[in-house]
Amino acid sequence: MGELLVGVDVGTGSARAGVFSAAGAMLGRGERAIAMRRPSARVAEHDSEDIWRAACAAVRAALTASGARGPDIAAIGFDATCSLVIRDRRGAPLAVSPEAGANWDTMVWLDHRAMAEAAACTATADAVLGNFGGVMSPEMEIPKLMWLKAHNPASWAALGHAFDLVDFLTWRATGSLERSQSTLASKWSWGTGGEEGWPRNFLARVGLEDLTERAALPEEARPPGQDLGPLLPEAAAALGLTPEARVAAGLIDAHAGALGVLGKRAGDTAPALCLMAGTSSSVLALSREPRPVRGVWGPYRGALLPGLWLLEAGQSATGALLDHVIRGHAAGGEPTPERHAAIAARVSELASAGADPAPDLHVLPDFHGNRSPLAEPAALGVISGLTLESDFDSLCRLYWRTAVALALGLRQNLEALKGQGFATDRLLLGGGHARNGLLLSLYAEVTGATIVVPNTDAPLLGAAMLAANAAGQHRDLVAAAAAMDQGGSDMRVDVAPQRRAARERDYRIFLEMQRQRRIIAGL
Repeated sequence: MGELLVGVDVGTGSARAGVFSAAGAMLGRGERAIAMRRPSARVAEHDSEDIWRAACAAVRAALTASGARGPDIAAIGFDATCSLVIRDRRGAPLAVSPEAGANWDTMVWLDHRAMAEAAACTATADAVLGNFGGVMSPEMEIPKLMWLKAHNPASWAALGHAFDLVDFLTWRATGSLERSQSTLASKWSWGTGGEEGWPRNFLARVGLEDLTERAALPEEARPPGQDLGPLLPEAAAALGLTPEARVAAGLIDAHAGALGVLGKRAGDTAPALCLMAGTSSSVLALSREPRPVRGVWGPYRGALLPGLWLLEAGQSATGALLDHVIRGHAAGGEPTPERHAAIAARVSELASAGADPAPDLHVLPDFHGNRSPLAEPAALGVISGLTLESDFDSLCRLYWRTAVALALGLRQNLEALKGQGFATDRLLLGGGHARNGLLLSLYAEVTGATIVVPNTDAPLLGAAMLAANAAGQHRDLVAAAAAMDQGGSDMRVDVAPQRRAARERDYRIFLEMQRQRRIIAGL
């Protein structure tokens, strides 16, 4: 076997793959789109077999781009969104929605149909909630499974397997029913509420007392990067690899991105905060001891690195919100990378004289709920200051103020973490926002933090670090991360006093809009 590694990153809209050297250099990359069924704003479904095919095609494309062959690859690591895959006892797909075909077997992470079920979890006031910021989110798998039991009894009766998406991918690759601690701890409630394994009292309180048997869930979780075994022959053929390649226990995509940007900092006692920003955004904080923050997901033990507790603050729609702004405006169109770039260029022109292009326009970006620190999944977005203008410049002004709002939301989450002693002066960035200069400058300007922009694709690198660990190339995952570190560039913005005062005014208005929105909602 060779020493090269493959990382696979499955996001909301595509599967990406990279071939990496043992030192962490990306040698080739491939990408394939994945389908989504979106009948309403709260409902989103994938076809898991479509995802598997896309992942395989992306790996083969990355091999071609790198010039590597199957025997050159020692191991493969996967990361994916925290989406829920359901299968029957034979492993065949089950429909999530009663009206959909069986191929639509995956409830996407952003699916918010389980709002009532999440609220029911919160109403239990169980000790488990102490590891979820005190509030259960509909993005977690427990409320999603509760919804399935209540609203699709046929699929529930036939259920034989339930997977987080990355665990589905490792199962598809190896046949192993083992699950990653990244997924079980942070999305399934394993190891929460002060219990070592499954919180059975909590599961019984929410009507899922038989979940572990029904979903074929193991009693123990596997640490990320642990070797799950070799590829199945049919999986190896589909991926363009050999059955000798090892497969690592995976990570949720944001966790993989954090590992990729941490690199040699993974062994620090108090590593810098990681900002994983794409369709949604997460701020990940690691500590040696649990530091719960009201409204912030976690703390989760061992979800990313052994011996460390993980917190996740975040915004449910960031890149997705900017896409929505473009699609919804009369002058918008499709939110292609070129369209985003054209809008950002015009925003720069409008602001060239130093003035704010839209000082009286304000946006509350909770269009898909507030993940944290308010932890209100039913929260709504607000736009104040609209006119009857519908030309391209009005789109640019709205885009600009939406981007400002996203940066203000990031600041609010950082302040919540700072209250628990986390240093917020440095952010290690990963994800698609690393390619958006407008957002980068706003993040630095509004938070006052130094933004470290990675030199490579952070989630793919993180997945390759998992593979390196599974291949036995390093003594542990921390050592693999250090050996494969690709570094990054510091970005800090010097803000003029007048502009700083304007951003402080924006933040006061942002908080007041939240307060008024909560009053209107009766909270």
